[in-house]
Amino acid sequence: MNSGADIAAGRFAHHGGRLCVARTLFPDVPQPWIDLSTGINPSSYPAPRASARERNRLPEPTELAKLEVVAAMAFGIDDPARVVATGGTENALRLVPYLLKTAAAAIAGPTYGSHADAWLRAGVRTEIVADSDLDSRAAGSVAMTVVNPNNPDGRLLSQDRLQTLHDSLQANAGVLIVDEAFGELEPQHSVASLAGTNRAPRMIVLRSFGKFYGLAGVRLGFVIASPAIATQLRRLLGDWPVSADALRAGLAAYADEAWAEKTRARLHRAAQRLDKLLTGAGMTIVGGTSLYRLARAPNARARFTQLISHGILARPFDYDSTLLRFGLPLAANDWRRLADALKMQP
Repeated sequence: MNSGADIAAGRFAHHGGRLCVARTLFPDVPQPWIDLSTGINPSSYPAPRASARERNRLPEPTELAKLEVVAAMAFGIDDPARVVATGGTENALRLVPYLLKTAAAAIAGPTYGSHADAWLRAGVRTEIVADSDLDSRAAGSVAMTVVNPNNPDGRLLSQDRLQTLHDSLQANAGVLIVDEAFGELEPQHSVASLAGTNRAPRMIVLRSFGKFYGLAGVRLGFVIASPAIATQLRRLLGDWPVSADALRAGLAAYADEAWAEKTRARLHRAAQRLDKLLTGAGMTIVGGTSLYRLARAPNARARFTQLISHGILARPFDYDSTLLRFGLPLAANDWRRLADALKMQP
């Protein structure tokens, strides 16, 4: 088997969820694979599927509008015209650079790598900026992206802090993009209700459906922005930006606040259980959210390889070889396999 350092650098450090690569490289490990490399709720919302008739035809504009109304209510937004449904936030964040057409981008990082990649591919001068330098960069005409809560360390900027950054950017013809992919976990800290209003006209918020609701394959996300920007984005996306199944799933899930409340509590307990497992194995918890935990160990790369040998995929990072991120196991047997693998020192 390759060394942990080679594995991390070559295949698994860009993002999680590369089970197909793991299966190809390591066909003889215990099955089935346990994928802990992503921050997706392992217990999916029991969403209804679209009917055969709904799948047979193109979605109606009224159905899309209804989804955006329900999502707006869930996000605490009073004007659905500011809410645009998309085929996942990955789709949206790659369109934003072409929509805004700014000369420079600043990404609060380290964070989710697709943000910087999207701006770079659009030909925009892009830099990763530490939190301590955000204020100085906001004093320029830039598009600044903050993932909040952050991936992978769970860092959370307050609403006041984000408002201050927005105001500095606005004064210099800049724009603030807040990626709330994990916003359902900490709804009290969301700035979605501010985005595109008179208080924050140059703020754009991205929301993900698949992570909290455990339905990443449905491919549904939202952009919250001023009505003018929302209109431009709708024109870019066209008439059918989301599928019939995404419409049905989103309509049901966003209206089910009881499920959301119970799920937040369950995920919190699972995250505490995972912390206990990781610290018991000699690792130090350095951040995360209740959907993923970020742990540090001097031999993290070797531990990554050891987990691979047990059919367990965690997430390494190319910028820090001492870090591993762990998603939540699902079944009791998954928890047992992880506990057994962590007991075995590499």
